[in-house]
Amino acid sequence: MKKVTSAIVLFFFTCSLQAQVKKTENIVVVTLDGMRWQEVFTGIDSALVANHHFTKDSADVVAAFGAANDTARRKKLFPFLWTEVVAKGQLYGNKKRGGNMQVANPYKFSYPGYNEIFTGYPDTAVNSNDKIANKNHNVLEFINGKKGYTGKVAAFATWDCFPYILNKWRSGIYVNSGLDTIRLQAPALQLINDMQFITARPIDVRLDAYTYFAAREYLKAYKPKVLYVAFDETDDFAHSGMYDQYLKSAHAEDAMLADLWHTLQSTSEYAGKTTMIVLCDHGRGDAVKAEWISHGKEIVGAEDIWMAVIGPDTRALGEITHSGVVYQKQVAATIAALLGFEFKPAGHETGAPVTGMLP
Repeated sequence: MKKVTSAIVLFFFTCSLQAQVKKTENIVVVTLDGMRWQEVFTGIDSALVANHHFTKDSADVVAAFGAANDTARRKKLFPFLWTEVVAKGQLYGNKKRGGNMQVANPYKFSYPGYNEIFTGYPDTAVNSNDKIANKNHNVLEFINGKKGYTGKVAAFATWDCFPYILNKWRSGIYVNSGLDTIRLQAPALQLINDMQFITARPIDVRLDAYTYFAAREYLKAYKPKVLYVAFDETDDFAHSGMYDQYLKSAHAEDAMLADLWHTLQSTSEYAGKTTMIVLCDHGRGDAVKAEWISHGKEIVGAEDIWMAVIGPDTRALGEITHSGVVYQKQVAATIAALLGFEFKPAGHETGAPVTGMLP
């Protein structure tokens, strides 16, 4: 009897301890489309800055983001990542220091990448950027089906393909993308809706700033437990060969990350119980400098990506170096595990959670 009693006590003590350890109750995921790991970890590329075909005003770029070494340059370009996240979280993907992160899909472009992020596996049938409703179930809809999370999962995206990638018609999650009318009652959201239609658009859809502020104001008004924000300008400006604009958008998105994190930490529903994951869908070329504008199956290096994470359950290890390869397909299971769930879609072998990000 004493042994049985002791076992019961130990069981409940262990459960109690585990409950105390896991603090994450909310997840925020942010993606920077086609943002290269090279700039994230080493700052501006001097060869691309010096090339007037890609950088119209090199002096302006150097004044804003130039510095004597990689460490200083990356901090100028991404101050939030290289102050708060490096001090309190983790960054993966610096190939120069053995911190490899890669896509597992063979295509190395957007729809296959986002499918891999959220379904947990590369699907060779997902091989275009066409607006086709994704047949694969994703981790966001999986969480939306859990008690306490239904109706508390939302996505805001600049690219208008996301309703199809996340299959909003089947998944039931709220997806606002492209130039979707924001049909929500909060006054700030109504203002953002008006502004996105009136302003000039240097890219095909709305600016990332409108996507961000819509997501932020939705967060304040509706308190989702899982929020996804998908930026797109970095990829659009890169394909256009506009390195200076690519850098400026990256810098602005870092400021949005900082603002979002500080908003979370100043809101009682999120402070101290929210994990934020930041990553990209694919890399870009670098072996041939002119290929920085490109990605895809034939582009060497487009498989190399990066990720940053900060939250109450993630140890403050800073830049992860000399590790094995972390894969994009591991992100979905990691998102679920941070909330205490196991995500394993039937009929598919998904990537395992990134254990270094878990308690």
